[in-house]
Amino acid sequence: MFDNLETMKPALKKLVAALREKYAYASVLATEEKFRGWRVGRSGVSISALGMGGGSGFVIRVFDGTGCAEYSFNAFDEGVIPEIVGEMEKRLAAASAAVPAGITPMPTVIPDDSPATIKKEAKYKVDPAELGDEAILKLLSRIREKGLETEGILDVMCNISYSAQRKLFISEHRDLDESHMWINGAVVALAARGQEVKDYYRPYSLLGGAEMLDEIEKDIGDVTATVKELLASEPMIPGEYDCICDPDVTGMIVHEAFGHGVEMDMFVKDRALAKNFIGEYVASPLVTMHDSALVDQTATWAFDDEGTLTGDTVIIDKGVLKTGMCDALSAARLGVKPTGNGRRESYERKAYTRMTNTYFEGGSSTLEEMIASVKYGFLLENPSSGMEDPKNWGIQCMVNIAREIKDGKLTGRMFSPIVLTGYVPDLLKSVSMMGSRVELSGSGYCGKGWKEWVKVSDGGAYMKARIRLG
Repeated sequence: MFDNLETMKPALKKLVAALREKYAYASVLATEEKFRGWRVGRSGVSISALGMGGGSGFVIRVFDGTGCAEYSFNAFDEGVIPEIVGEMEKRLAAASAAVPAGITPMPTVIPDDSPATIKKEAKYKVDPAELGDEAILKLLSRIREKGLETEGILDVMCNISYSAQRKLFISEHRDLDESHMWINGAVVALAARGQEVKDYYRPYSLLGGAEMLDEIEKDIGDVTATVKELLASEPMIPGEYDCICDPDVTGMIVHEAFGHGVEMDMFVKDRALAKNFIGEYVASPLVTMHDSALVDQTATWAFDDEGTLTGDTVIIDKGVLKTGMCDALSAARLGVKPTGNGRRESYERKAYTRMTNTYFEGGSSTLEEMIASVKYGFLLENPSSGMEDPKNWGIQCMVNIAREIKDGKLTGRMFSPIVLTGYVPDLLKSVSMMGSRVELSGSGYCGKGWKEWVKVSDGGAYMKARIRLG
């Protein structure tokens, strides 16, 4: 799938060796990406080759025992190695000159460079590139036409996009090489009754290939039925209710209510309240939270963009906040080990602490048991957006569907749209039941810094909690 990086690999190792002659540590991250997207709707069909991925290029990082410097570029051959070495000398000198007189810089910890070798190939059943534009547009059009067969449907829009990436990370003792393919999709259906129009959005994601189209086609009848249900929905009566969150809503709470608050570069800047609650109960004993590369979803990599090996970070363990997630530089400042969460939007951007696959662990309850336990409340489905406040632990999220539960049974009444608000520890401490089946969705991106986007996934199981709705 990728040939350029393979041919460049020997020269990249020579570059690292040349830099190591001058510096205590040197590394290069090389990335190569192929992206393509397809869309069908009333306005026609479109194909895009411009995504939100990292593109193809290189970033050098060196440490001299006092500080560090980076340099990124998008063209490389062995002949430019002396030029790159000279550029790094200029950058480190400029960094040293910028330190005010009389100030002794705090030494920067040299990253872990213990020996590690990784070689992983992307896994998929159907390569979108091999399937081709014509076949994909034909399949999407067929799905759309099936949706339009439902009476009252104004339009159906279908899209998919994929990213195939390869990353190399080379240092003196590390040779990390992984290729990766994810695919996203979405169906949006619009329905009308008189002058009223409602829409319903269903996303899809897979660490794999175009085999996901089969799932979209299978679901189209349920998508159109749901948007027609929304035509009969009612406005929410504000209040605090017993709620059952579906795995997607649980995932939004994980990401927005607690994920951002435990990104430890925010600890360094004193911008996250969680810093002061390590070792304390912040949630119900039923709540265990992970950020993990050991699940198969769109943000899964064996190493991060700083060459740290990834794994599974248990952030909350049975209600107790254990740790956060961090990049290498933040870990050095805080005196902890990096967790493999140093991620870049692209080779042109800096590494921040970023979530990967973030989720709540499952429990032992069934959905039927949860519904039966509710005297009056709602089953929440189909989240649409959320905002976090790591410094004050506030949350505000939008959910598209609330299904009424009365005396332990769904009544058939639907409310929409819904605003979910509250104080994060209050919400998480109110969790009283967790479902047994964990599901993650990775159709979205997460923005940070200068709105730099990376692929993330989130999820969990069905979760019962006391939540303020409006």
